[in-house]
Amino acid sequence: MASANNVTELIITGLFQDPEVQRACFVLFLPVYLATVVGNGIIILTVNISKSLCSPMYFFLGYLSLVEICYSSTVVPKFITDLLAKVKTISLKGCLAQIFFFHFFGVTEILLLAVMAYDRYVAICKPLYYTAIMSRPVCHRLVIGSWMGGFFHSIIQIFITIPLPFCGPNVIDHYFCDLHPLFKIACTDTFVVGVIMFVNSGLFSVFSFLFLVSSYIVILFSLRNHSAEGRRKALSTCASHITVVILFFGPAIVLYLRPASTYTEDKLVAVFYMVITPMLNPIIYTLRNAEVKNAIRKLWGRKVNSRMG
Repeated sequence: MASANNVTELIITGLFQDPEVQRACFVLFLPVYLATVVGNGIIILTVNISKSLCSPMYFFLGYLSLVEICYSSTVVPKFITDLLAKVKTISLKGCLAQIFFFHFFGVTEILLLAVMAYDRYVAICKPLYYTAIMSRPVCHRLVIGSWMGGFFHSIIQIFITIPLPFCGPNVIDHYFCDLHPLFKIACTDTFVVGVIMFVNSGLFSVFSFLFLVSSYIVILFSLRNHSAEGRRKALSTCASHITVVILFFGPAIVLYLRPASTYTEDKLVAVFYMVITPMLNPIIYTLRNAEVKNAIRKLWGRKVNSRMG
């Protein structure tokens, strides 16, 4: 049981062992994290202030950007500071907290992406009923449901992890706390909890990905009945969503649907979806969406003019 633990502090091996490489990674990843916070923060601010971005799609986009900031912030700040530390440590309770919030925000993002796919399906396939189906109360309930889904998923992960005994060694071969590397240092057989994690994380990711892909296939087929301008606008919006879905789900499925390993490649894949993807999302949504770009220009142009005035 958890009370039998002899380990209260864990040592994290990190991404690389060479101090020079770690310093180079610090110089690289710090601006990336700041760009993630600033980029997603601009989208949140723009969606909340701009009157032209009042549709459900942008309502969900604002919450997606908020989740991106939270998701990245569960791991990346400590990861970046650890790059300058000789010994990288984290308490066992801190490790469990990191796992909880990492999975909480990760699954919340998956569910929000599913909600956004449903929103596009209704908008394109049932346009006459769109305002009735996607009313503001419904949008609020969908967002709350996404947060609750993430919470219950993470609670399951923590409930299967807390009872595990950790009596040594206390070295995690990763750059942050996750279930695979933590299970490897448990002083008991983790086959059963590994299967539960496989179902709760791996299969959940696969079925969510298949749901999203099938949703966009249905949407693309329905576009045959639209005008050329309608198809162009819908394809532009859907392309942004599909790109984000592939960037998010690809690495997650690779890591959680196969046996655990300690390969450096696994750590690099984790870096991609923890550090890089959250920074790319606001770029993808703004580059492919003229309404968002125009709203950002108007918002920041108005701020500059007010300061000059």
